[in-house]
Amino acid sequence: MEKQTGKACAPKLRCPEHRGEIGFQINGLSHIIRWITHQYAGEDGPRSGSGMYGWLIGFLYENRDKDIYQRDLQQQFSVRRSTMTGILQAMEKDGMITRRPVEWDARLKKIELTEKAIERQEKFQKNIGEVEAKLSAGLTPEEKQTFIALCEKIRQAIE
Repeated sequence: MEKQTGKACAPKLRCPEHRGEIGFQINGLSHIIRWITHQYAGEDGPRSGSGMYGWLIGFLYENRDKDIYQRDLQQQFSVRRSTMTGILQAMEKDGMITRRPVEWDARLKKIELTEKAIERQEKFQKNIGEVEAKLSAGLTPEEKQTFIALCEKIRQAIE
């Protein structure tokens, strides 16, 4: 069944209707959310809040009351030592982290966020809150609960 969806198709190509498919809807929402999130993230440059860089800052921020070492990050994010070393070197160069030797083993370096990274993370969290508000704006609390419950049910079915 062909149906126009508001977007023009290339000449001689069919525009199938996928709006009734869950995967199509989830994929579309994912792209929109990623685009909105990157609009906020892009304010501070290419590594501000996206990808591994952003995940590391978020993890370190949430665990700033604990001693975190490179090996902890390697395990948490399932990356090789060389990969994590490169990421941490870039973060250090950008002024996002410091690596400090611990008193009991000079070879071991505790990884800490700088004030710059903390401010960036707090701004990023605020922006994520704004995105969430936009996503929820047209929904009643009951509709939001139903949506989340359905997403969880779908997730369980495909895991």
